[in-house]
Amino acid sequence: MDRNYHVFSDGRLERHNDTVRLVTLDDEKKFLPIEKAEAVYLHGQIDYNTRLVSFLNKHGVALHIFGWNDYYAGSVMPKRGQTSGTTLVEQVRAYDDLEHRVDLARKFVAGSIHNMRTNVSYYNTRGHDFESVLTTLEETRDRLEETTDVAETMGVEATARRAYYSTFDDILPTGFVFDGRRYNPPDNETNSLISFGNSLVYANIISAIRATALDPAVSYLHEPGERRYSLALDIADLFKPLLADRVIFRLLNRNQLTTDDFETDLNSCLLNERGRETFSKEFEESLEETVEHPQLNRKVSYQYLLRLEAYKLKKHLLTGEEYVPFKRWW
Repeated sequence: MDRNYHVFSDGRLERHNDTVRLVTLDDEKKFLPIEKAEAVYLHGQIDYNTRLVSFLNKHGVALHIFGWNDYYAGSVMPKRGQTSGTTLVEQVRAYDDLEHRVDLARKFVAGSIHNMRTNVSYYNTRGHDFESVLTTLEETRDRLEETTDVAETMGVEATARRAYYSTFDDILPTGFVFDGRRYNPPDNETNSLISFGNSLVYANIISAIRATALDPAVSYLHEPGERRYSLALDIADLFKPLLADRVIFRLLNRNQLTTDDFETDLNSCLLNERGRETFSKEFEESLEETVEHPQLNRKVSYQYLLRLEAYKLKKHLLTGEEYVPFKRWW
């Protein structure tokens, strides 16, 4: 699987001969081996031009851009190599069919609850008592079949996530608190990490969707809207517990991130450059982890699981084969 590159410095990203070069404000020059790149993530203040965009397009490399507050700001995607009018039509038909749409929405939420529950179960056996939360998650999952519309399904997801988040203050080490989800802007270190981690998951899902012929703006759980890839939100919910939350717990409990890796300003709390580098490095290592896949009978990386999820949804829409959402099995 091709890899991702993260740029944290300020400066200019440019095509130089047949590769990509970063020129920092100190005139330091670094080269990115773009031939094997999946995507480039820009976290600093970076200038670039159409020559670079054309070059990245030629190599099928996406450019994901993050704003000053660690939020995903947008992407420059390569020209689509996978285009299918048939897939788009079937995608929209499923959206327009309320029964079909609600069924898919339920499956996204069921997978998400399962993966949240896996994290809670892990810590329940390591000195914490989360039995009541596990029961709540099971009861919430069982209520899914009773939902009759998307709004009701979203409500079930929100209930499950509140129960899941209620474990964070116990899991996190001394010095870090959660105190409820706040993200506009994040008001403490934990919320800052969740926002940054979720943004990385979201951007990786966009790249995975674009590798198929699916349209990232046609979704089933989250309402399609303007200027956002709502299908990426649907699929990202499945992987946030595995990719974002596990990285957060690991980095904080191993003291690899401390309060010195954050900066506060005007009631907001954000990772500084060193903190973003530490988080992104751990996140990328998680994407490269492999697991034996029971159906494929071979090891696959976590990053491949993202692309596989998009392919499973596409196959369901085109052939009617049941869509089974990603549920961590190991």
